[in-house]
Amino acid sequence: MDAIFEATIQLLVANGPKRLTTTRVADRAGVSVGTMYQYFPHKEALLYALNERYLEALSEKIEATCRAHHRAPLEVMIVALIETYWIAKTERADVTRALYRAAVELDNETLIESFATRVDTATLDMIASAPDWNGTDLVSVNITLVTVIFGAIRNAFERNLSPTLIETLRVELLRMCRAYLLGFANTF
Repeated sequence: MDAIFEATIQLLVANGPKRLTTTRVADRAGVSVGTMYQYFPHKEALLYALNERYLEALSEKIEATCRAHHRAPLEVMIVALIETYWIAKTERADVTRALYRAAVELDNETLIESFATRVDTATLDMIASAPDWNGTDLVSVNITLVTVIFGAIRNAFERNLSPTLIETLRVELLRMCRAYLLGFANTF
């Protein structure tokens, strides 16, 4: 299965989602077309499974970061969350960009909803544990933070920003989210 997913990624990066076919993936992966169809009856099923796998790995990284920063100060938490998401998205930026393009063609609402639920649970638990948290509406604060972070990073890929602008965005996103979250910190 790993060979099929890696072949799909290679073809998506090289040619985009419009030119992706299960036959091309089977050839690249070194499996028969029959084997391919046994697991993925059509291109959309393959892309859905690939996105599911990608979001599963991303969820696990975010959940691990949130667990590791349980009871940390708010500033430490927000830096860790942004850095984890940023690194996950940029370690293979070409793959991230290709998956964003391919996801447009999918009915992946269920995948996104599952991912969002996992992330919301992890980040809510983490922020609630902060010794300096003093907010009253954690759900609203959390959804605002997660939406701003994830949306900004996705926008950077969709706009195909230069590496310099992407780094500037990372620094400014960190500054903005830190200031927002620290507005809810206890002041003694």
